[in-house]
Amino acid sequence: MDPIDKEKLAVDEGSNSSHIEFYDPSKESIWTRLGVSFESFKRAPGGTGSQVISGDLAPEEIEKLKAEAPMLQAKMKPRHLNMIAVGGAIGTGLFVGSGSALRVGGPAAVLIAWILIGLMMISVTQAIGEMSILYPVSGGFYMLANRFLDPGFAFAMGWNYYLQWACVLPLEITVAITTVQYWTRAVPVAAWVTIFIFLIVFLTVFGTLGYAEEEFWASCLKLIVVTMFVLISIVCVCGGGPSSGQYNHYTGGHLWHDPGAFSHGFHGLCGVFVTAAFSFSGTEVVGLAASETPNPRSTMPGAVKGTFWRVTLIYVTSLLMVGLLIPYNEPRLFGASDASASPFVIVLDNANIHGLNHLVNATICVSVISISLSCVYAGSRTLTALAESGYAPKIFTYVDKSSRPLWSAIVTILFAPIAYVDVATASSVVFDWLTAVSGLSVLFTWGAICLCHIRFRRAWKVQGHSLEELPFTALGGVWSSYLGLVLIVLVFMAQFYVALFPVPVNGPINPTPKERAESFFKAYLAFPVIISFWIFGYLWKKTRPRRAHDIDLDTGRRSWYTVEQMRKHHAERARAPIYVKVFRLLFSH
Repeated sequence: MDPIDKEKLAVDEGSNSSHIEFYDPSKESIWTRLGVSFESFKRAPGGTGSQVISGDLAPEEIEKLKAEAPMLQAKMKPRHLNMIAVGGAIGTGLFVGSGSALRVGGPAAVLIAWILIGLMMISVTQAIGEMSILYPVSGGFYMLANRFLDPGFAFAMGWNYYLQWACVLPLEITVAITTVQYWTRAVPVAAWVTIFIFLIVFLTVFGTLGYAEEEFWASCLKLIVVTMFVLISIVCVCGGGPSSGQYNHYTGGHLWHDPGAFSHGFHGLCGVFVTAAFSFSGTEVVGLAASETPNPRSTMPGAVKGTFWRVTLIYVTSLLMVGLLIPYNEPRLFGASDASASPFVIVLDNANIHGLNHLVNATICVSVISISLSCVYAGSRTLTALAESGYAPKIFTYVDKSSRPLWSAIVTILFAPIAYVDVATASSVVFDWLTAVSGLSVLFTWGAICLCHIRFRRAWKVQGHSLEELPFTALGGVWSSYLGLVLIVLVFMAQFYVALFPVPVNGPINPTPKERAESFFKAYLAFPVIISFWIFGYLWKKTRPRRAHDIDLDTGRRSWYTVEQMRKHHAERARAPIYVKVFRLLFSH
């Protein structure tokens, strides 16, 4: 029985009768559901959940009912989730960060780093897909870590993930300002900060639906522009560019020989991994969105498989073209952090194709706003989940009638005014440390997701379940998560090496001990922050990792199909025509 479709449920146990009343948001006015009426800001009945529970129920029964009736309303449509998976995280990491990566590592290092991180992301999203379809709980993978691993570890993971998005928010606003300064510097920086903060607040008012619609259309724009860029780049590599530009003759792989494929050898390759990881950050948000999707079983597999197409068709193809058209010693890549250092803009400038450079710059600006909204969306959902499990103040469990975690969203947006520091001359110092805090955080989150999947599969086997019961199984199974975990550990090691011995791009070749220490903490600060969270969580709750046979596999589980039912389902799918099977394998469930 699906409790979301029920208004009342009576449970009779002998002489005892328990009564559960469920809040039905569909009975509210359209203005309340959209979040534009005063009524929409009132707390949804049921306190921390979407139902009011009364009567004589055992604590475990109440917890089960809460888990099965999601705290947040399912407002996302399949098109939203699919587009968020494919294009949602495309932003400054690809459009701008790839320029600094090309300068540090060279074109071969960029390709190697993005392919390895892409393989890692495929493993992570497959694990997310398998778990979130079975357990579409509010709070996503944070709640799964709390269940499958250890509450102290989950505390570290949750607060680290929240801090990551809170620090990225002012950074993204700063990048947005530099993109508009590509056109004009007449408008004061403080004015731009105010405009972007107002825009983020305005879109946040519409809650999940506002985020989902903005992500859908922004992702469409990003995909169109990247596809256009790849096609134009292929023509330019073949010598078909305008006669007035630099690409009016065949270039092929010339730049991989002169100046070369690697700019700083293995050292430079190690220095590129975190930039590549940052460009993929946000992909895991599909796991948070599962609880706000009406039917995760039908929508999540397609969204998860969309990650593969983003890795192969968007990141790898576009960066291959960049490496064939721009040398790593391009002067515009040195010392610039704004959109003028975007290799996408540089290629179009070099080709002398008028107008498209402005289109790419506008797309970068839209991407930055898109990621800023992701900061508020993911951060607020995580903070609410932390409060639900007792690891944050209870005020953050407030969810209004429009399904907005109101106080969590407000507190997250309060990090945005840090962007006003950009007015000061010392702004670069502040933002360097904000980047240091958020730099490795996403890798810790991905590692935790892989660990969750490994522990889930172990518990699933120990407690006598069959893989045939799962509505969706990860490609590669548990070994895919082991691969992802190994790659994450290798990236941590590479970043540690770079933190101790920085790549000498703009800095001194032989840094002083003070400069080396500062460089280390700017590159590796996130790691001690994570460990501190973990220690604090352990000392607070004094919990230990759960044994496989003690892990709760029932609470909040959406799929209760038997092996026989799943076999019948698979037999029906096996009779489908070959073209249907190919489509399901590549794009759908």
